[in-house]
Amino acid sequence: MQFPVLPLRPVALATLLLAPVLAQATNGYFSHGYGAKSLGIAGVGIALPQDGLAAATNPAGTADVGDRLDVGLSVFAPRRISDISGNAFAPDAGTSGNGKKTFLIPDFGATRQLSPTTSVGLAVYGNGGMNTDYGANPYARFGATGVAGINLEQLFISPSVAWKANDTHTFGAAVNLAYQRFSAKGIGLFGGFSSAPANVSDLGSDSSTGAGVRLGWSGKLTPQLTLGATWASKISGRFDKYKGLFADGGGFDVPENYGVGLAFAATPDLTLAADVQSIRYSKVGSVGNSAASLFAGRPLGSANGPGFGWRDVTVLKVGVQQRWRRDLTVRAGVSVATQPVPASETFFNILAPGVVQRHLTLGATWTTPGGGELTGYFAHAFGKTVQGAGSIPPGVPPAGLGGGNANVNLRENLLGVSWGWKF
Repeated sequence: MQFPVLPLRPVALATLLLAPVLAQATNGYFSHGYGAKSLGIAGVGIALPQDGLAAATNPAGTADVGDRLDVGLSVFAPRRISDISGNAFAPDAGTSGNGKKTFLIPDFGATRQLSPTTSVGLAVYGNGGMNTDYGANPYARFGATGVAGINLEQLFISPSVAWKANDTHTFGAAVNLAYQRFSAKGIGLFGGFSSAPANVSDLGSDSSTGAGVRLGWSGKLTPQLTLGATWASKISGRFDKYKGLFADGGGFDVPENYGVGLAFAATPDLTLAADVQSIRYSKVGSVGNSAASLFAGRPLGSANGPGFGWRDVTVLKVGVQQRWRRDLTVRAGVSVATQPVPASETFFNILAPGVVQRHLTLGATWTTPGGGELTGYFAHAFGKTVQGAGSIPPGVPPAGLGGGNANVNLRENLLGVSWGWKF
């Protein structure tokens, strides 16, 4: 059957129009998975491709899903809370960062088999993001005014190609075209700690584009066991409007990430699968550099300047998928991640509390009599609090801010649906 022609430019433009509604924060600020089927099985997908968004996880999977088109939409509801305790400048107080409570996350994927050995695809998806919106400014005790918060959005457009070397091994590659958008408000007080004081806060949205690659392999070692591996390069990014906030004059790269996975068909109807993923946040200066250097005299925005102090994240994802009936498949999964935010770095991370570590997911796919696929999923990220430990320097500015600690909390729910067509 003739596969529909989907020009890249209209798809990209249509998705860019949706970019302002993209915001999410699960494993750090990366999504826990891509495509409704993966999202319903804890994000597993390196060795278990299931839909047109397979290349977002492992481009080798483009060869294994056939000719298809998938369109999805998720509703993301995070809850962000912070409090400051033991500070000399004001009494203990908590604030809510939930000025905006729900976000929409669209995605799109298409694949086509060109020959018995070669397939191509296109995946368009929100790679990650972060949003906080504090009506009561948590930094008001230090002189900040107005509402405070940040908004980070990352959109990926990933054309892919996969090649079956033989009946066992498949190799894939994708070009990751990344669009990022960022804004900050209510943190102008940090201009006094910056190499570019006028480029810290309340400058509206700035955007950045960049490109990288994702490579992947899958190997069917036995009729029941499939292994997979994938790696994505760092993607350079820069927010010039905020060159006084982010290290290296506004640098904000998408971090390198990689993973391995397996899928085991225990029976014709039951599949067990797992992925291990690593996200190298610490290698991006604006994200990984410690804020401690700020109070040692290194200004915001400077070369190798202060950041949010995030550590690398390792994620274990485990899931099970059961074909319940001929037309119904159900799935579930759990994931556990290491903590990106150290207790000593919570002061800046009031703005970016990406601290959740555990997810529980459920999902199902109903195949219609006409062959279409309706997939739904629910994901819950259990609430997590990181209690600060020496996170606010004692003394008075510029060397201190009255001591005490910032404590940050995040929990999340996601609910999504997608429709898939096979051709």
